[in-house]
Amino acid sequence: MAYRDSIPGTLVTFDMVPVPGGTVTIAGRAVTVKPFWIGRTELTWDAYDPFAFGPGSGGARGSADAESRPSRPYGAPDYGFGHAGFPAISVARSAADAYCRWLSEKTGKRYRLPTEAEWVRAAELAAGGAGGLGAGRRDELAWHAGNAGGKSHAVGTRRPDALGLSDLFGNAAEWVASDDGRPVTRGGSWRDPADSVGPRARAAQDESWNERDPQIPKSPWWLSDGPFVGFRVVREP
Repeated sequence: MAYRDSIPGTLVTFDMVPVPGGTVTIAGRAVTVKPFWIGRTELTWDAYDPFAFGPGSGGARGSADAESRPSRPYGAPDYGFGHAGFPAISVARSAADAYCRWLSEKTGKRYRLPTEAEWVRAAELAAGGAGGLGAGRRDELAWHAGNAGGKSHAVGTRRPDALGLSDLFGNAAEWVASDDGRPVTRGGSWRDPADSVGPRARAAQDESWNERDPQIPKSPWWLSDGPFVGFRVVREP
């Protein structure tokens, strides 16, 4: 059943939704997925800020803990789109993994990024099948280039999908754990055309996502040009 969790030491709560197991097709092969829970919404800044900017973080003034907690971002990672209630964006894949480890330590539960197969399983159920979404349903469920006005929006402001999730398609593209370890997002984002968001939407990170970062090597925490990238967490039973 669905449940609500909280981050100790904060007022932040987040909802997790159960996803039944099943079989999905990834890169032409069948993959069996065990039951799991997935976040009802994309992870918000409210939940990410205590990790990225709270006491002891690399982003906090005077802190030197830049190996396990984020360093200061290059520019404003929320791009001025909105903060409280908005999806955490511009977050690098390695930072999303680190956040999940931090959240697991805080809550005592094992949170992580979804595998690609888990995300597809949730997406197919959310869309009512592997065939994708019709144009009308995309407008109801997703923020895309045709209705987003060139920015992300507060989570949960589109109609929930068939699984009870919000923004699985569009708004922020979501990091998944791919089989080959490449940084990959699923679902599409606010910058993609309507017919490019949905269960089949997939993108691999390229240099343009961090083009303006002047650091050598590039930041492992932030994407200077990735305001369309976010994530949501899963938990195994």
